[in-house]
Amino acid sequence: MTKSLEHTEIARDQSAVDAAVEREYRRHRMLRGRDLLLAILTPVALLALWELAAAFGAIDARLFTPPSEIVERGWDMIAGGELWVHVVATVGRLAAGFVLGAVAGVLVGLVMGVSRPLRAAFGPTFTALYALPKIAILPLLLLIFGLTETPKVLSVAISVFFVVQINTLAGIVQIDGRILEAARAYQASGWKLFRYVLLPGATPSIMTGLRVSAGMAVIVVTAVEFVASNNGLGYLIWNSWQLFQPQTMFVGLITVSIIGAVVTGLIIVLERALLPWQHSGGPRKKGKEQ
Repeated sequence: MTKSLEHTEIARDQSAVDAAVEREYRRHRMLRGRDLLLAILTPVALLALWELAAAFGAIDARLFTPPSEIVERGWDMIAGGELWVHVVATVGRLAAGFVLGAVAGVLVGLVMGVSRPLRAAFGPTFTALYALPKIAILPLLLLIFGLTETPKVLSVAISVFFVVQINTLAGIVQIDGRILEAARAYQASGWKLFRYVLLPGATPSIMTGLRVSAGMAVIVVTAVEFVASNNGLGYLIWNSWQLFQPQTMFVGLITVSIIGAVVTGLIIVLERALLPWQHSGGPRKKGKEQ
């Protein structure tokens, strides 16, 4: 009889837990749906407000071109192929510079992280160079390489390098010493220590560096194209301002922002693939825990 009562109590407690988990799961889904809805409706509402303000004369439509006219101008540029020329030029420079700077930043950061003498020798120098505005290096690069693609790519690569290098180094240095002691106790050294302890421990910081440097890379490539290019979205924006073509200028600005969002989104997808445990939060519906 006592055992039967105990089983009944256990079943009742389990049912209560299951019900609580189900309620939390539904609440979590509702909040995610609300967040997604707000993320979509907010820019739509702002664009509608912009359109209405221009239509009723609250803002100068000659300076703040209504979204409908921007879309029309953008479609004409896409159909005519003009926009693609500038997009391809910017994306090519951005991709080449980002990959070059990211790879170099990760490698240098890892080497400095595992070598105290190198960290002491180059740490202050890299800290000082990081504070230097990257666009200020462009004139020197132009003197060395001339008006070619190399200075534009290197400007992006340098801006990405320092951000990724600093974050990679921080990721290595901040690894808990007890973890390293445990790894060495299990005879982990050399490549095994690097592959299974140091690199996984530094990966979250590396991904943070890549996310931050992505936005900086878009800024730098656009600024470089302002002054040292005859194509690209930066050139398009600057030339449109000089010719007082606000529709075209807004098309360029929006395209740059879209490219920045896409690059950041790709890095987030990569981060989710490499660090799935950091994005597995939130309650799960019963039966999906397996």
